[in-house]
Amino acid sequence: MSTTLTTENDATQYDEAPENTEQGARERRERRLSWLMPIIMLSAAVGYWEWAIWYFEVPPYLIPAPSVIGKTLITDGPSLMVSAWFTVKLTLLSLLLAIIGGVILGALFALSRTVEMSLFPFAVILQVTPVVAIAPLILIYVHSTFAALLICAWIVAFFPILSGTVVGLRSADHNLRDLFTLYRATPLQRLRFLLAPSALPQFMSALKVAGGLALIGAVVAEFVAGAAGQNTGLASRIIESSFRSEIPRMFAALVLVSLLGIAIFLATSWASRRVLGHWHESELRREH
Repeated sequence: MSTTLTTENDATQYDEAPENTEQGARERRERRLSWLMPIIMLSAAVGYWEWAIWYFEVPPYLIPAPSVIGKTLITDGPSLMVSAWFTVKLTLLSLLLAIIGGVILGALFALSRTVEMSLFPFAVILQVTPVVAIAPLILIYVHSTFAALLICAWIVAFFPILSGTVVGLRSADHNLRDLFTLYRATPLQRLRFLLAPSALPQFMSALKVAGGLALIGAVVAEFVAGAAGQNTGLASRIIESSFRSEIPRMFAALVLVSLLGIAIFLATSWASRRVLGHWHESELRREH
């Protein structure tokens, strides 16, 4: 009897081992492809761009080649990095304020219907009002240019966080709500142990959107402000380069803006996987 069980267990292990090995190899291959395919396609696009500029003999004051943009990034790197750091500070600070304000206000909306009916219209007004239209007023009434730019970027990033938080807090299972009511849970206990975990998927999705919008808001606000000087962001470098017809420098600043946006997206995606990867369907890896 014992020999029979041992033989069956060994057979099961032998049957599962190739499957596990094949699954592990497939997951490793997918991880490699998830990085290799974008790099290959991006390299192909940049290579075609370089070849087209050379083949059609396009002058650099119209469209510079990637090699020219790369040289500009090296030669003008110090000044561009200072501007990039200004844009990074503005974007991250506005995103942080949007997270704090959106989460707190969203929690108040979830706990009090009266507060929601009173304040939600103001949030909608902020969302539907173009930042290009409201930025000149903010620049008039706020004496600090950095604070004015921060407010403009915050306005753009705030509503997605608020909306995602409210929708997430309302997505809790009704049966669990009844269970918490049955056990006479306090509002804070309900928020901490039921509503907040239910809101995490929607919040992380909103965070991905708000991260990009914060960068867009910072750049657009600086365009509207027309700020100039040393302590300004990449948008000012783009404006200055366009006025001086320094097209390679303008493209170099655009490349840095794009890289910042990609970095923000990758960071928020990583945070989403860390928070949701072990339990939520949107980030959970399934066996094929």
